[in-house]
Amino acid sequence: MNKIGDAKRIVFKFGTNILRNEDGEISLTRLYSFIEDISTLKKRGKEVLIVTSGAVGLGAKKLNVDTSASTVLKQAAASVGQQILMSIWQDGFEKYGLSVAQILLTEEDFSNRKKYLSLRNTLSKLLELGIVPIINQNDAVSPSELEHACFSDNDKLSAIVASKLDADLLVMVSDIDGLFDKNPKEYSDAKKIDVVEKVTSKIEKLASGASLGGRGGMITKLLAAKVVTSSGLYAMIVNGKKPQIIKKIFEEENTGTIFLPTKNLSHKKRWIAYATNIMGELTVNAGAKSALVDKQKSLLAVGIVKVEGDFKAGEIVSIFDEQGVEFARAMVNYNSDDCKKIIGAHSDEIEGILGYKTDDDVITKDNLVLL
Repeated sequence: MNKIGDAKRIVFKFGTNILRNEDGEISLTRLYSFIEDISTLKKRGKEVLIVTSGAVGLGAKKLNVDTSASTVLKQAAASVGQQILMSIWQDGFEKYGLSVAQILLTEEDFSNRKKYLSLRNTLSKLLELGIVPIINQNDAVSPSELEHACFSDNDKLSAIVASKLDADLLVMVSDIDGLFDKNPKEYSDAKKIDVVEKVTSKIEKLASGASLGGRGGMITKLLAAKVVTSSGLYAMIVNGKKPQIIKKIFEEENTGTIFLPTKNLSHKKRWIAYATNIMGELTVNAGAKSALVDKQKSLLAVGIVKVEGDFKAGEIVSIFDEQGVEFARAMVNYNSDDCKKIIGAHSDEIEGILGYKTDDDVITKDNLVLL
């Protein structure tokens, strides 16, 4: 897989469990080993972004609190733990003459296109300056991240960062060797799958639940791999408890599980397809679905049968068929109130109903992504 060795821009995601030892303390030996290998990659001219979990766990250990008791305790733990986590990354990279930058994100930073483009520009400039961005969820100020686990222990966050920053490769560093044909903790004859050509529903069924101490699991990693590969990138799951695992990835060894690219969406369509906030839903009839899927047409009001949610023009909505299956996501040209008013109407009737007309289409085909 020479494409892995050729990767220029790489996102590494480190989960909670891989950064801690059995006592819940930070595993300095392991983390410094990651830093050493990443520093070597930097010297070879590669650009690296790090998505790191662990702030809540470290903070809870420091404060000696049970974060399962309440969201506010998790937020307090996150604020304490993030400082500890960041200082370790910073101290480690400074020993190799590298600077880091802390980037704390919430789902709003991606769902608002203006914020997203600003974030993209900032991260691109940091990479241009040779700095290693250290990225985490902003758990201390965003309870939605903790209550709903929007980024699923940073697996989805790392995928979105990789997809939208034009990375070549996402490496999810976990505590398992890769994806297996059955749960290796339950079956001694489980075999590792070296290469996944496409994350299908059959592949997703191989995943089990969340890991102890973290919010993610194999299923969230597979969903992250799906995001990345559909954006034209490679993804990997590797075992961070194996010595020099990062070095081995780029030495063409049979390491972990590799997920191959399936297609390459434009920047705008990546933002639409993997928006973290879906603001509403449109249900369309069979004729409209056929026009969107088979003929790659725009969505007209005449094909809409139901509108749900409260959204503005320019926000992202899901599109469902009459059987309740989501088959597309798109940026909408009209707000929810106006969409409800023009359900079933022909395009030449829109201005008479609303008193204005932005577009003949409720959704333009260039702003729609089929799932």
